[in-house]
Formats: sequence, C-alpha cells, structure tokens
Amino acid sequence: MSLAILPLLWQQLLGDMASFLHARSAWRLAVLLLGHLFAQGRRRTITTWLRAAHLHDDFADFYYFLGSLGRHAALPAGQLFQRLLQLLPAEATLTLALDDTPTKRSGPHVQGAGVHHHPSPGPADAPYLYGHVWVTLSVIVRHPHWGPIGLPIRALLYVRHKDLPKLPPQLGWAFRTKLQLAAELLHWAARLSRWLQRRLVVVVDGAYAKKPFLQAATAVGATVISRLRRDAALRHLPGPRPAGQRGRPAVYGRRAIRLALRAGQRRGWQTRRVWQYGAERAKRCKTFLATWRPAGGRIRVVLVQEAHGWLAWFSTDPNATPEQILRGAAERMVIEQDFHDLKEVEGLGQPQLRNLHANVGAVQATLWAFTLVELWAWDQPVERLRDRRQSPWDDPDRRPSHADKRKALQRHCLEQEYQRVCHGRPLPQEIQRLIETLLQRAA
Repeated sequence: MSLAILPLLWQQLLGDMASFLHARSAWRLAVLLLGHLFAQGRRRTITTWLRAAHLHDDFADFYYFLGSLGRHAALPAGQLFQRLLQLLPAEATLTLALDDTPTKRSGPHVQGAGVHHHPSPGPADAPYLYGHVWVTLSVIVRHPHWGPIGLPIRALLYVRHKDLPKLPPQLGWAFRTKLQLAAELLHWAARLSRWLQRRLVVVVDGAYAKKPFLQAATAVGATVISRLRRDAALRHLPGPRPAGQRGRPAVYGRRAIRLALRAGQRRGWQTRRVWQYGAERAKRCKTFLATWRPAGGRIRVVLVQEAHGWLAWFSTDPNATPEQILRGAAERMVIEQDFHDLKEVEGLGQPQLRNLHANVGAVQATLWAFTLVELWAWDQPVERLRDRRQSPWDDPDRRPSHADKRKALQRHCLEQEYQRVCHGRPLPQEIQRLIETLLQRAA
C-alpha cells in the first residue's frame, strides 16, 4: 500500500514529525500510522498494523522502531502540537484537558504493568485491573458545528513505586506520581505555546486539584478549573490590614468557610444561562471568593444545584465568571470521550507488547492517529462523514462520531488507490458499481 493514498495534510504533518527522528528510521512513522488506519479485527495488535501495511519482510525492525519512538516521543508530539495550533482557528484562550486512563493487559512479563484502581468496573464490578495507566494531555478545540472536541497529543506512563523493582535497571526509570506527570505535561505544553500569547486554561478532574499540580500551573501562568471537594478547607478573604502593622500582608482569612452551609443557605442563588453540552442551559448557582492553601491564595468558587444535589467548582483565576467556570467544567468531559474512542475505535492498549518503551511508542502512535483523523475531518462536508443510509434507525442529524470520520478517511484513501491504479483505463459500469460496493464494505 502506497503512502501516496494518504491525504496531503497527513503527509505534511507526518513529514514534519518524522524530521525529529533518526534519519534511517524516520520513514517508518508514516508507514506505521498507515497500517494503524487500516488495521482490522477485534484486537488491534501490532501484527494487525503490520499486516494492513503489507510489512512482511522487515516486521522486526518496526518493533524496534516502536521502542525508539517511545524513547523520543516528546519531539514529534511537540511538532504536532505546534502545527495543530497553527492550523486551527485562533482563539483568545488555549484550553487543555488532563486526566489519566488505564489500559488492560495480561501476562507476567509486561514491563511497567501493575494493579490499578478500575474507574469503570462494568458488569463484573471488579475494583482493580492489571495493566498500564496513562496520564494524557488533550487540546480542546471548538468546532463551529460540532462543538468542543479533544485532540490527544501526548501521554506519560505512570508506574507504581512498588512495581519499579520489576523493571530492568538499565531502563533507569524514576518514580513520579500522577500529579508530577501532569505537571510535566503542563510545563511542556506551556513552553511550546508561549509564542501564541494566549491565556492558558487547563481543566482537570478533582483528583488533580492538589497542591503539587496547582503550584505547577501557577508557575507557568495557567488557570486551573476543576471540581472542589465538599470538605475543602476554604477560608474567607483576609481583612484590611491594621494601620501601622508591619510585615507581609495576610494571604488567608481567619474564618473558615463550610461549603455545606453555603449550599444550604437560600440567599445568594442566581439562575444563569450557561452553554454546556451543545446547548444553552439554565443553571441555579452561587459564587463567591475564598482563599485556599493548595491554590496558594484566592480562588473563585461556584456552587451549582443539580438534580442529584449540589456540586462545587473552582477556578484559580478570581476574575473568572461563573459561566466560564461551568463551561470549562463541561468541556472537561471531552477527554473522557477521547478515552472511549481511543479504546473502542482506535484500539488503545491492544498492541500486546512487553517492552516498556515499545508500549509508550504504540500509545503515542494511537494518540497521533486519532488527532490526525480529527484534523482531516475538520473542514470536510458533513455529508461525506455522516452516511446513515445503511443505518435508518440512527439519528440522521447526529454529529459525526470519530468512527464515522475514521471510516470516511479509509474510503478516501481507498478511492485514491483505485484512481491511481485505474487512471486512464475506462471500466464498465458494472465493474465501477462493484468497486464502489467493495469500498463501502472495506470501510
């Protein structure tokens, strides 16, 4: 299968990314992602990638290439991140989402794998799983017709401290917590996007609303929007400084704030119109300023009355409006949708590799394939992406899913291959209809 069938955007971006890899093996990146695009089957192992790209002779070299890609993934990811910011419409705010997700594995010799908490146990209700955990960074972009979309760029592997002795000493793997990995990803993105001169906002789950990550966000000038624990140790704003008092002004107030009491009070509630989940919604909320030691000073708190009770959100920017905070809290869910599509559509965690760096390289390649599909589909006609003729029971007006976009890209590549082979050769209409039917079935 020729690389010429890939869209020009893919060829340009993959060429830019491969320029940061070793010259002797850089060409393998585009071939590997082409195989990933056309991999079939319930389990998207690396063998299905290689089989789809017709790589039968030098398959071993591609396994070694994955290990090299995992060791140097930051450079191609940084190039894709910067090119993505240039291609997409400019906005006043650059919004990032950070979260972690597990991928199941099996076998006793999988490097870096361990027993982790299962966030979605499912019917089996298993509280733990064996596998890897990936702290992932996604860029949130707002499509003019489809709303917010998450584009995953880079993921770092979290290895528990008790699992480090199982790794070979020559790897030199150092233990880092999830908060430290998230802070590293944020520093990396802030450094690469400094030339944009945009306001940087990062939306995270409440598990990351802790002092190490909040301090790292403050150091790079980023605003954090996250969920607030109901028992958070908030305090009032400091009072006016007495005349003649010497020393540094107070940062935290003397009186404590209990969120449960604030939520139980009837006064102060307002109804605001907030854009969430593709529609404008009326939210009954209450907002106030407070001081919080993990954030290092003042924060803006928003209490929201939901059907199942009240929730607390906060922003490290005291000047943020409740609408901005609630909208950011809703947009954080796009990274959860990314995790779903990465696992169900792109086959994240299915390559079945044992080497640690090869696993990192396979995960990075999967993230990049997801983002490249979304970039190709950004300005495509919706009729090309959303074909519901074979699914009359489906909603014809539903926005195209990632699976729809991936299949549309597969059809586009196969059409390019067909035109390349049959160029200048007139074919009977029966053969043309047969080829169209085969293209629909193949993708």
